[in-house]
Amino acid sequence: MKEKQLTFSARNHVLDNNDNFSPDGYFLCYDTRGTIFNEDLANSRSVEKVEIATGKETVLWDPPSVNGEKAAPGVAAVSFHPFENKVIFINGPFLEEIKQRGYYGHRNRTAGEVDGKGHKKFHRVEMRDVTHDPTTPGAHRGGTHRHEYCRDGSRIGFTYDDFFVRNVDRTIGFMQPDKKVPKGYTHYFAVILKPTPIGKAKSGEIEKAYGDSWVDSSGTMRAFIGKVRRENGKDYDYDLFVADIPKDIDITTAFPGTRNRYPEPPAGITIRRLTHGMNVTGIVRGSYDGTRIAFAAADNKEINQVFIIRADGSQKKPQQLTHLEKNADAIRWHVSDNWVFFISDGNIMATYTGKEYPFGTTLCLTTEKKKREQLVLSQNGNLAAYDISTPTKDASGQIVKDAENHDFRQIWVMKIAWNQIDNILKDKREKIKE
Repeated sequence: MKEKQLTFSARNHVLDNNDNFSPDGYFLCYDTRGTIFNEDLANSRSVEKVEIATGKETVLWDPPSVNGEKAAPGVAAVSFHPFENKVIFINGPFLEEIKQRGYYGHRNRTAGEVDGKGHKKFHRVEMRDVTHDPTTPGAHRGGTHRHEYCRDGSRIGFTYDDFFVRNVDRTIGFMQPDKKVPKGYTHYFAVILKPTPIGKAKSGEIEKAYGDSWVDSSGTMRAFIGKVRRENGKDYDYDLFVADIPKDIDITTAFPGTRNRYPEPPAGITIRRLTHGMNVTGIVRGSYDGTRIAFAAADNKEINQVFIIRADGSQKKPQQLTHLEKNADAIRWHVSDNWVFFISDGNIMATYTGKEYPFGTTLCLTTEKKKREQLVLSQNGNLAAYDISTPTKDASGQIVKDAENHDFRQIWVMKIAWNQIDNILKDKREKIKE
């Protein structure tokens, strides 16, 4: 299928496998990490959007910054809201806050939102409080990352790293509006899971939670990878879990933590384990109807394949969807729930998960050998976008490189030719009948 280069400017345009398409499908948002000094998010100076029809780039947020080994604020990992014209992203300490908060770090960042028009109307989503003991209810004391709206916009999921209690690894959390939200902010913070301290887990206990995303549209199921102690009490598995978060949960029952005590989730959350010993990797993804989860895990040849499993726990073992020769990565469901898209060996792939054609049929949608990364799909399912490191010229016509002397990451797009795909599937179905 035909692909075309969308961005050309001498900066990185990093999609980060987030929700980068605007609700109307006309724009893509991205950050500019790796353009200046190094690849760290701390040195990403702006979040931006590009118009798909014209290639016009617009800066959405570029606060004053300082770059280097110590940098701030760091703005990155951006996603569009599912139906409002705004984006959410990591925002570290502003320059005037460095004296009090220090420089950017994974334990020192919050979510920021800004309008999607380029007017730079900014606000912080949640409160970060490291001055009070106990922590202000509804605030956190560390850093949130990879913020994701559920599809009805009612909740925001993220990963979390605590500033005070450092013998506990990364976990996951959620935010939602509440009448008791700290003044000046829009969302109340809570962790979903309190991990067992590093190295202290007993059999079946989780020491780290990550690789998470929403399963259903209303934000009542958060799937994630859990680093869990094996039965031998020594080794670990990396398995798929689901956190059930009731819609009517009282988020204010969460314990915000003290300088010596880790935050605790609100009453009513349950954790379910869906796999055992599978070495799950990447980001797990829920189908649009909220009934299935797709994820990557190693097969017996140590190649990461795509698997799917029912989210309600009714399926004892996941179903292997692919049989690839190279690792699968950057998994995304198509809006129809009949396809799972992903990248393997630099190519855009799609595997059929519906009932009309042979289940598990896998198609390679690209032909030229390129290193494609950070795949995202439009909400209508007709356009794919991804990053390719591409030779880039400056205004004088000279080839220029990014901060680490690599070609700049440019955004490329591909219109999905569904008529062509349908014809291929029909042919395969007929051959099976023969």
